[in-house]
Amino acid sequence: MRENARVTSEFKGDYQELVDEISELLGAPATLENRDFELIAFGAYDSEDELDASALDPVRARSILTRRSTSAVRTWFEGFGITRATGPVRIPRTPEAGVYRGRICLPVRHRGVVRGYVWLLDDDPGPTDQQLTAAMEVAARIGALLADEAQHGADLSRELRAAVTAERGWQGDMAIAELRTALGPRADGVHTVVCVAPWPSADPDDAPSVRTVPHATALCTVPWGASGQSLAVLVRLRSPEVRTAAQAAASRLLKEAPAARPPKKGRVQVAAGLGEPRTGLAELGTVWQEASAAARAALAEPRLGPVAEWSLIGPYRLLTSLSPQPVQDPVIAPLLSPAQQELARTAEVYLDCAGQAGRTAAELGIHRQTLYYRLSRVEQLTGLDLDDGEDRLLLHMALKGARL
Repeated sequence: MRENARVTSEFKGDYQELVDEISELLGAPATLENRDFELIAFGAYDSEDELDASALDPVRARSILTRRSTSAVRTWFEGFGITRATGPVRIPRTPEAGVYRGRICLPVRHRGVVRGYVWLLDDDPGPTDQQLTAAMEVAARIGALLADEAQHGADLSRELRAAVTAERGWQGDMAIAELRTALGPRADGVHTVVCVAPWPSADPDDAPSVRTVPHATALCTVPWGASGQSLAVLVRLRSPEVRTAAQAAASRLLKEAPAARPPKKGRVQVAAGLGEPRTGLAELGTVWQEASAAARAALAEPRLGPVAEWSLIGPYRLLTSLSPQPVQDPVIAPLLSPAQQELARTAEVYLDCAGQAGRTAAELGIHRQTLYYRLSRVEQLTGLDLDDGEDRLLLHMALKGARL
């Protein structure tokens, strides 16, 4: 299971101190990555000479600059048995793979489980066995810290899922109280929730690490529809008006979603929704409902996405509050058949344009007479009078609702 805990300043400082300790023991800059090859900390260079191409090879440079390695690099290094090793592993230089200098990998383990890796460039002469033994003792302390962080992240995921799915009343209040306790002082700030849907899998191994999601405090998978999943992400904001952090988290996750489990045919259609920010966690369930509604609206109406804010989805704020499977009005049914897609589109654009024929014809790129003919066909199929306000409202709601 991936480490889903947020790197608090306390955790981050501890990791950096331990990496610096290894760097000092071995006389070489060390780099710490978790077992998903996501960068956690790296040691400083002693001189500018070490920053030339021979020291900072492409693989190492990319890891530091992007804070993660590619899947190809991960597969290549794992081929040397680092996931099973209990001691240092030497990896030879392979220029064709972008590895211009050899590596020493110190597996970071805790209770038999690999939690990450400490990497060093292998010089000649390299560190002694005594130095490597001392470095492995520090790596064991890093492993214990990563295990604690992973458990904390699992707890936060569980508490967040309970908070956004609990029914209103005492169950919801208890779930919020548990999450507030787990978050500590961070619970008192301004928060919003990001919903990414559909998410490819409910398997925690397919969820991104909170470490890689900008500004995320916690995340979890949540049931979506009859059998699907969505991803809920709790994001802390500086203020209700500044939502850049939530936008950044949503954009990052939209890139992650298709990669989590690629479809057999084509690209997974996915969108993100943002709820309205609130101070504290008391209304977290409502914020999640808003985020989920915004994601549904973005899936239904591409112009709203790929990241939609609940406050900006217009009539979908009302439509998404209705049953996910509303009863279809029989009057509208003939217009919703596949054979009448063009007429349905014409009617929707006409109503979106407030019944202005000129704007509608321009939007559709057709002649006015063609528009009038299509609208008369709509009236014939449905029996509705497009000069009647209530008939227009019924048709407009039905067409928008059909998208959901």
